[in-house]
Amino acid sequence: MNYIKLRQIKKLYFGYEELARILGISAESGRVTAVRFVKQGVLVRPKKNIYILREKWDNLAREEKFMLANLMQSPSYVSLMTAMDYYEVTTQVQNNFIESVLIYRTKRIEIEGAVFNYSRINKDLYSCFIKKEGFFIAVPEKAFLDALYFMSLGRYTFDITSIDRARLDKSQIKKIAGAYPKKTQVLLRKYGYI
Repeated sequence: MNYIKLRQIKKLYFGYEELARILGISAESGRVTAVRFVKQGVLVRPKKNIYILREKWDNLAREEKFMLANLMQSPSYVSLMTAMDYYEVTTQVQNNFIESVLIYRTKRIEIEGAVFNYSRINKDLYSCFIKKEGFFIAVPEKAFLDALYFMSLGRYTFDITSIDRARLDKSQIKKIAGAYPKKTQVLLRKYGYI
């Protein structure tokens, strides 16, 4: 009976207050019920007071996972190979592995078979991302530069031959690259991007 009521929640995610409202119970009872539903596998909890119906979680679109990635660690933007895969800049496909960039601490969050990986970047490099379909994502050239940046620091690896150079704007790379340290620019020259 309660599950049928829960399905009335049309939002992607909700808090225990919304759960309490739908079930007609107090907020405190809603908090306890949410914890119980997570233990029973009815709800998935990606972050404190953020719940998703299991059936929605199991059928999340890639863009919805990106929205959750932004929500779980804020501020952040989707980048690196995840963004390059989204823009079809790379042939490397990542399933249930979402990479984001943030200015605080590096973090890895595993939830129900999905991995959300966050890499800390210098705040001066936290730029060149856009809001698209409800989530923040690096422009293709920025995602590529972020990957090279972390690679130059020895914190990231990827197959440079998987990159479709024709899908990247070389003039945009040159424009953005000026903010990156020399180590990154050395790699850009080595691979013929500047």
